[in-house]
Amino acid sequence: MKKVSRKRLAMAIGVACLSIAATSAFAKPPFQTPVENNSVAADKESSRLFHHIATFDVVSGGNNTLVAEIIDAAPGGNQLVYTDSETEQVGFVDITDPLNPLADGAVDVGGEPTSLVIRGVYVLVAVNTSGDDFDNPTGNLVVINRNTKEVSAIIPVGGQPDSIALSKDNQRAVLILENERDEDENDGLLPQLPSGEVLIINLKGNPEKWSFSPVDLSEVANSSEIYAGTDLEPEYVDINDQNEAVISFQENNYFAVIDITTGAVINHFPAGSVELHDVDIEEEDLIKLEGNIVKRREPDSVAWIDDDSFASANEGDYEDENGDAGGSRSFTIFNQDGTVEFESYETFEHRIVSIGQYNEGRSENKGVEPESVETGRYAGGDKFLFVGSERSNVVGVYDVTDSESDPVALQVLPTGIGPEGLKAIPGRGLFVASTETFVENDDGDPEGIPTMVNIYSQGGSSYPMIESDTVGGLPIPWVALSGLVGHPSNPDILYAVSDSFLAEGFIYTIDVSQEPALIIDRIQVTGASASLDPEGIAIGPGDGAGNPFFFWLGSEGNAGSRPNLMLKIDQSGAVVDEIELPAPLVDMRRSNGIEGIAVTGETEGEEVVYVAIQRAWPNEGDTDKVNTKIGRYRVADETWSFVHYPLEPEGAGDWIGLSELTLLPDDSFAVIERDKGWGPSTWPIAELKAIYRVDLEHAEFRPFDDGDGLVTIDKELVIDLLPRIESASIFTAEKLEGFAVSADGQYYAVTDNDGVDDAPGETVFLRLGEIDLSRLPAE
Repeated sequence: MKKVSRKRLAMAIGVACLSIAATSAFAKPPFQTPVENNSVAADKESSRLFHHIATFDVVSGGNNTLVAEIIDAAPGGNQLVYTDSETEQVGFVDITDPLNPLADGAVDVGGEPTSLVIRGVYVLVAVNTSGDDFDNPTGNLVVINRNTKEVSAIIPVGGQPDSIALSKDNQRAVLILENERDEDENDGLLPQLPSGEVLIINLKGNPEKWSFSPVDLSEVANSSEIYAGTDLEPEYVDINDQNEAVISFQENNYFAVIDITTGAVINHFPAGSVELHDVDIEEEDLIKLEGNIVKRREPDSVAWIDDDSFASANEGDYEDENGDAGGSRSFTIFNQDGTVEFESYETFEHRIVSIGQYNEGRSENKGVEPESVETGRYAGGDKFLFVGSERSNVVGVYDVTDSESDPVALQVLPTGIGPEGLKAIPGRGLFVASTETFVENDDGDPEGIPTMVNIYSQGGSSYPMIESDTVGGLPIPWVALSGLVGHPSNPDILYAVSDSFLAEGFIYTIDVSQEPALIIDRIQVTGASASLDPEGIAIGPGDGAGNPFFFWLGSEGNAGSRPNLMLKIDQSGAVVDEIELPAPLVDMRRSNGIEGIAVTGETEGEEVVYVAIQRAWPNEGDTDKVNTKIGRYRVADETWSFVHYPLEPEGAGDWIGLSELTLLPDDSFAVIERDKGWGPSTWPIAELKAIYRVDLEHAEFRPFDDGDGLVTIDKELVIDLLPRIESASIFTAEKLEGFAVSADGQYYAVTDNDGVDDAPGETVFLRLGEIDLSRLPAE
């Protein structure tokens, strides 16, 4: 691959990022089809892309495991095997039918499995048995018969194993003994002996006859360009078709290439540094693409592109004695002679910002944290490079078929939390990503979002469903979309708000004439008297001058200092009016306050503003808390009144509340009613993500005193969106938050991705088409 300039690279990546949306949101592919396009070239391009078809819940799937880190596929691609360091097991998944992955058992390996590879009937598992003894690391190579699930051999390896790779001819394996440092000793600084090792395993005969040969790494250790060469910490290994292994030394910021037939070191060289521009380097709850930094690459995983070139995921894992930390947020392609053939710089991170999955909480550290790389040659000769972002829960897919050209960015795939293991299965047109992180409750048990194995198949792409445009060469930052509303006259425009995940409130302009939908602008909300948590957005009449209409925001308060507010916002984003809830209601406030807002009225000053309170507040005289409230505020006389809204009974999805309030074309109102459940399997389970309709125009609103005496209104189901969200999600998204109708009567819905904080981070944007309100059942 040839060397490229920064400018040309940025242009290539920006132009090449493709997202071909799918028309069906009801079922997983193969029933899902790409957007119709008369171009043969576009159809061909779509057939190369990947879409999510199934997820295996590692926690509740039947294997009694907790995490899935490194993963491999058996010959033929019908069985997956993954490491679980939490339970000291390896788990098996039957994907004979990839749309329906099934638990296939688990085997105890007597220690922490760190890596594995499959050779025929055998699974070779690297197992760390060191515990907390960093001075005397120990480990085994555990060999399992994957058909019988029996341990065939346990072979001590004399150190702490971390990575293992198999030669393409199945005759040899390379085992990495990292002998990692104790991060609590001397601030985690190197050197901390013993140094790491690289072992070549001759796989001739039965496992008990396999022989192990250490590689002489003295040439590497004595290099004048390596950091802390007296304490080598090899991290990852991959082997090409020429029986050459590339080894990454992450903390040493170094590579070595080894001939595994002779054990000789062919070449070794430093990984170097990367200069990054326009990245977020501060954790201040805002995504500011303003920082310029230089970072050591400190590569984690490596994968051969061809016999001469390999890719590295530059995670970074070390802070030196000067306080300088590595992690360039990028991936790099090196020639084995040490030449940099391609550098992604900040483009991988920018692409993730554009789809709303940038994890701002890692800005000060390693940004999107590229962790893993994998390659595979698929039908028609296409070769793809897969790059996993541990902190943003995505995998970038790049075309590296032409070794003389730069990689072409094809798409971004959503995953569970913390994609660690990537596996290409070209023979079946599949790709698999395993994730190592689950969300836990106060007892440390999985809750809501488990670790998972995500399965993808070629043939069209359905993600992202919404992304942001580039302004001034940079993507418009966004996360956690909440309320949604249509432009009063332009059918192509919607507006959305993001909640308190960001320190400032923003109004986003969305162009829905394109697929994926495109965020083309954002307006910062200024002049509020308190911190904001914008959860709802509506549009009210303008002033006939510089404001053809005003935005109205519903900002959710909490049980402490942040008030629940209605805010009137002009076209520049400035707050022109603030309205609080009445004092008796404020006195009993809790979290889960104002979520939805809607406005009626044709003239400024005569507006009637409605707000939906998400959950029942205390002291309402309703011990089961099955009612919450919808409030009505008349601007002309500044009066509040309320009705009770009847919530569905709680089930396996934990609590139920309201998340939106939308004025419909027939002057009735829609509300989103949803539970707190995620996915179909790990508690709390997603059971309710629905749109109901209520008649507020004729409802009997009453002033609020102590909560007694409020009328409970009727409701009718408009549409159950759970099947569509489930189909469009990696693991059914919890927060259906936005619902809007456009100026031409098209309906849209959006989920809140929680800012990728203890959440997968994908945003589901649904195009629901027309809804005939006249055909709904009458009360």
